[in-house]
Amino acid sequence: MRVEARLKSYAERIDARLDALLPPVEKDPSPLFEAMRYAALAPAKRLRPALCLAACAAVGGDEEMALNPACALEMVHAFSLVHDDLPALDDDDLRRGRPTVHRAFGEAVAILAGDALFAHAFAVLVLPPIGTTVLAASLVAELARAVGVDGVVAGETADVLAEGREVDAAQLESIHARKTGALIAGSARMGALAGGGDPTMVEALGSYGAHVGLAFQIADDVLNETATAEQLGKAAGSDRARGKATYPALLGLDASREKALSLAEAGSACLDSLPGETGFLRDLARFSVERLR
Repeated sequence: MRVEARLKSYAERIDARLDALLPPVEKDPSPLFEAMRYAALAPAKRLRPALCLAACAAVGGDEEMALNPACALEMVHAFSLVHDDLPALDDDDLRRGRPTVHRAFGEAVAILAGDALFAHAFAVLVLPPIGTTVLAASLVAELARAVGVDGVVAGETADVLAEGREVDAAQLESIHARKTGALIAGSARMGALAGGGDPTMVEALGSYGAHVGLAFQIADDVLNETATAEQLGKAAGSDRARGKATYPALLGLDASREKALSLAEAGSACLDSLPGETGFLRDLARFSVERLR
């Protein structure tokens, strides 16, 4: 597929920059830096950083300006996965087809590696070519908003508190919009900012990311019910076992698929007014739900 080839090309660029930005394992304390690299460089599609680069192009910007922000996004995403897999939360043994970080390095080092990835992401945002500019301040604020009290951490907390309880459609959407949608929307907004997009462009791309992010989460919920651990690269059927609040649990599989399709289409419509190349972003919206067909 065209979108997979483009994702692969983006991933190669992102991985090369991540390798340069992460501390070397020779530095002390070596186990911390080894665990950081294990988490951040694990084989993956690099969806969020790819979205950041593509959003930069969509507003007519230079993707090189978005490369460090893209890597910061992947570090924050890796941090969230490391902590999400811990025994106190999901207690997962497998992530991206490999043992989770706490299984490979121990729980204490995993917690600290997640903390270090989170902090290092913000340091990366103020490196050249962006530096300590008004743009850097905007990017820091955007990432903090996407991951903090209105984003990933709040969504993960609401998700944990909802386990084993009945939730309605509004509550479920609020959980997923923060848990997954906020960082994907933030990725698009950060790419637009790095590319010099005006506020209208930033908002359009943020809306695109929010729609597609929720579609991705619904697709993940469906696949957790229908796919195997080998296909997912992580445990299958775990959402039902833990009594998680999911769209299949609330709506059923067929209605969940339909909602994901509708969200992907709405996301693509947000791109119509942008001046740059949006083909990949439209392909990505379709890709988010085609795996459900």
